[in-house]
Amino acid sequence: MELRQLRYFVTLAEELHFGRAAVREHIVQSALSQQIQRLERELGVRLLDRSTHHVDLTPAGAAFLIEARQILDHVGRAGQAARNAAASAPTLRAGIIDAGYDTMPQILRELQRTHPDIAIHQVEAGTPEQYRQLADGRLDIAIGHASQAPAEVTSKLIRLDPLGVLVPDGHRFAESDGVPVAALADELLLLGEESQTPELNQLVITLCRSAGFAPTLYEGTVQSSRAAADLVLQHRCVHCVPSSFRTSNRPGTTWRCLIEPATHYPWSLLWHQDNPSPHIAAVIDSARHLAGRLGWLEPISPSTGPAPVEGAPSAASSPTDGPV
Repeated sequence: MELRQLRYFVTLAEELHFGRAAVREHIVQSALSQQIQRLERELGVRLLDRSTHHVDLTPAGAAFLIEARQILDHVGRAGQAARNAAASAPTLRAGIIDAGYDTMPQILRELQRTHPDIAIHQVEAGTPEQYRQLADGRLDIAIGHASQAPAEVTSKLIRLDPLGVLVPDGHRFAESDGVPVAALADELLLLGEESQTPELNQLVITLCRSAGFAPTLYEGTVQSSRAAADLVLQHRCVHCVPSSFRTSNRPGTTWRCLIEPATHYPWSLLWHQDNPSPHIAAVIDSARHLAGRLGWLEPISPSTGPAPVEGAPSAASSPTDGPV
């Protein structure tokens, strides 16, 4: 598999038209078609449904598109990191929980858009580990639940993230506008890895107990958001996660907001009060503008749905900028 094949496939998935995709990639249409066919043979699956006048993604193609975009993003960041290092560009060390949670990645993309001179080094670590790395200076900025942060860590609330459940298509919750918390009493509930999101797990458990029951928890461990989504697809459990969980867009799964009561997980930017990095203010400013544009601090009802992912297509208009 070649990177150019991934790039061709992503372009074709965006255009859904071989001619337009070929023009964007500056190749002839026949060469594009040959590369896509070679990619499908190598994968052993059909990525596209083709007719004379129509091109559509298959379920396999939709799933592959998510991963292909991430691979190309990683390659682009790797190249940019190397160029920045060669030019001795200033570096920001930013913590992210997991690739499946999109809040910090969106903020960092906004920062890169407005401050292309800042080299961003992303460190994937659970919230407790981010606290430790903030304390010893290995991280400049992190993300998490501010109520659990050490005294020397300063915070800024940037997102009220609706809490919900990820379920397989066909599940009884999938056709609901919202899922009452009490309805989780009859479900096997998957929480996040304890070393990654202990505050989120505690919030879910407390929420269930306030509804009058102790949740029945899936006893296995999951090391990634992809592994969690796989368990949901296998109908082994439902996964309690906020709307920012990117794998909620995975084909075969549906995310539904919790109601009665509706609950939001508060994401905050975190940094050590004595950190001299000049880039922290730029991150906060990027988060402020993004939160205003996407309505991250506006409570969201089940009927309106979660805030969109920056850069993703949406039928709704984005809110205007406002203060965090």
